[in-house]
Amino acid sequence: MIPITVFTGFLGAGKTSIILSLLPKLPKDYSVVLLKNEFGDVEVDSKLASSSSNLTAVNEILNGCLCCVLVGQMQSALLEIKEKFSPDRIIIECSGSAFPATLAFQIRQLEKDTEGAFKLDAIVTVIDAENFAGYEDTSPTARMQASYSDVILINKWEHVSERQLDVVLDHLHTLNDLTPKIKCQGRDGVDPDLIFGLDSQLFRLEERERHEHPHSHSHPHTDEVQTFTISSSTLPTSLPTKAQVEDTILKELSKEVVYRLKGFILLAPSDPQASSSLEILNWAFGRWDWTRYQSTDSETTPTFVRLTIMGERGPQLRNSGKKVAQLLGAEVVGNDV
Repeated sequence: MIPITVFTGFLGAGKTSIILSLLPKLPKDYSVVLLKNEFGDVEVDSKLASSSSNLTAVNEILNGCLCCVLVGQMQSALLEIKEKFSPDRIIIECSGSAFPATLAFQIRQLEKDTEGAFKLDAIVTVIDAENFAGYEDTSPTARMQASYSDVILINKWEHVSERQLDVVLDHLHTLNDLTPKIKCQGRDGVDPDLIFGLDSQLFRLEERERHEHPHSHSHPHTDEVQTFTISSSTLPTSLPTKAQVEDTILKELSKEVVYRLKGFILLAPSDPQASSSLEILNWAFGRWDWTRYQSTDSETTPTFVRLTIMGERGPQLRNSGKKVAQLLGAEVVGNDV
């Protein structure tokens, strides 16, 4: 039996960082495979995750959400992971708009189909304390993620005042008063013992009702998030520096419109004697970080820029994407461009 831990949480909550912080705390001979689901077609987080020596493997399912348009792909991916790696645990990291009930139903069905080869251990929801009060008002999915969870991890709480944190906790208690709420310790995350081995009982009643009345439950997931890809394979006359990207793009993005901007950018060095570097950019709600990416020999030559921009559906996000692309000498592709 392979236990499965599902991480949900809105865009930019910090799911990947928390998962990566868990891994070094596990026994060295404990094997974990990460199955990631993300909007867009840019494999950013999986590249970061695959650099962790504590992961046996990373699989990524792109261009959609596991709980709606990609229903069925998750079960196939889990069966493949079992066949190839037979890990001690599988961690599923959902896209920011995934509704946990649908994932639980799929995993429990796989439990039955495989006669207990898998087991849903826990659904963990990561909350961005800095921004939750804002997007909770506009996102039914964010509220559902907080409402249906075995444990809630409060992330980025150190960036807010005690009063702001109390407001977030009040909202969470209103949505879900019984579920434990644990503050993450910055980059150190949480103790694995707090979230592994929980034997989730979530959705047992809903599962029985769904089986007895299969058409009585409409899917609650709404298409709240829009995604565009910003891409260019043609090198510009001069590469931008990290400071130029930060000053002209990252500091100017509206976190009310743009939730995430992430991907790869080839940057000019700050030292003219140094060589250019391919950097992974992670921007979420006004905060960002850079990670230098070392490509493997088997990888093809990277494009100059390939980013995914995600945010509130509508013309403002499209305009933001076009502005970022223009500043980088790239193009925007995606629906309704």
